[in-house]
Amino acid sequence: MPLPDETALQQRLRKLRVREEDLEESFIRGSGAGGQKINKTSSTVVLRHLPTGLEVRCQRERSQVMNRHWARVELCDRLEAARDEARLAEQNEREKSRRQNRPRPRGLKRRILEGKKQRSGLKKQRGRVRGDD
Repeated sequence: MPLPDETALQQRLRKLRVREEDLEESFIRGSGAGGQKINKTSSTVVLRHLPTGLEVRCQRERSQVMNRHWARVELCDRLEAARDEARLAEQNEREKSRRQNRPRPRGLKRRILEGKKQRSGLKKQRGRVRGDD
């Protein structure tokens, strides 16, 4: 299988500000189907991004070189997802604050005041009973 576009991956890593010095890479023996081959070769790549503590394991291919590539692609995917999630949470917080601080619509305000007037009318009827003392 030919190696996918390496320059696109490098650009993506640069865009996410991931440097090779920030990555800790180790190779372990894989698990699952494959028999003797999988038990003897250390083709599974464990890639750890030190600043974020994010860890990716890749055993997609039989080749260690391909697994190194796919581990970096998966790391980029996860970093982008985390960044997008943080951005979305920040936007939701701004929207929530904006909704809470805006004035009430006129119709709603009118309905609330009508309800208050009805309630006060009911409470006024609770006065003391004037009897024939």
